[in-house]
Amino acid sequence: MTKEDLEFFRQLIQAKLAELSQEFHEQELNSRSEAEQVSSEDRSAYSLHMADRGTDAMEREKNLLFAQRADDYIEYLQEALNRVEDGTFGVCRVCGGEIGRPRLEAVPTATQCIGCKSKQAKAPQQT
Repeated sequence: MTKEDLEFFRQLIQAKLAELSQEFHEQELNSRSEAEQVSSEDRSAYSLHMADRGTDAMEREKNLLFAQRADDYIEYLQEALNRVEDGTFGVCRVCGGEIGRPRLEAVPTATQCIGCKSKQAKAPQQT
């Protein structure tokens, strides 16, 4: 991969990291405001219906799941950035071949070429 390609992907990954960081910050602010709202509702003279509390709990759980997924993706992006820095970005970890540029543009965290990834997907899952 050329230096220009590596610089392109470095910028692409850094842009995705900045975008995720902004989304993560907004989600944190929303979670805090929801938590404050819940605590103020707990002090109200009217009790919430059990179904409403269940829905709220499910929404909080869903938000935590999304936050965990975003955190995992940030970690994958950081690893990809490290591979850009050490010059191994775009090299398949299985066969050592080149991962195609279109695949890397679509999935900058890819560590396998399409051929190896397809073989892995078709292989029977071991339990």
